[in-house]
Amino acid sequence: MAVILGIDPGSRITGFGIVKLQAGCCEYVTSGCIRLGDGPFPERLQKIFQYLSELIAQYQPTVVSIEQVFLARNPDSALKLGQARGAAIVAAVNAGLAVNEYSARQVKQSVVGTGAADKKQVQHMVTQLLGLGGTPQADAADALAIALCHAHLSGVQQQLGNAALAMRSGRLRRR
Repeated sequence: MAVILGIDPGSRITGFGIVKLQAGCCEYVTSGCIRLGDGPFPERLQKIFQYLSELIAQYQPTVVSIEQVFLARNPDSALKLGQARGAAIVAAVNAGLAVNEYSARQVKQSVVGTGAADKKQVQHMVTQLLGLGGTPQADAADALAIALCHAHLSGVQQQLGNAALAMRSGRLRRR
């Protein structure tokens, strides 16, 4: 069983979502948003670190998945996003957790089926895939999608690894 913490970092709102992967099925655990407000930027980074550290201590995830930085139109925004990611990554690494990074396109492709999906489509598919009674807020849905992406891709990677191992050991023959 894996407990996956997905993080959608932001300098104003950081989304988080936790899913439990057991026997190939994902089960919703919790999700939400860390609302950072307009305070001094270093204090917002501290809030991300502290909140995620507490969340990790409470839910004991076994792995963390986070969205990669994308190129933004505004360099200042991209730098702030990178710093927010850094605060989140340090919280995970301090807890001894592996961190996996996925591009927004990978996440959308994995969850919706197209890398060009919009936020509403991501929210809808997260709601459907996890059988939620309501639609999560956009940042929380994105974080859940990042966790689901890891669940999907880690399963595929494991299957590919098993096939490669079988091929090397002669149990599976190439055609």
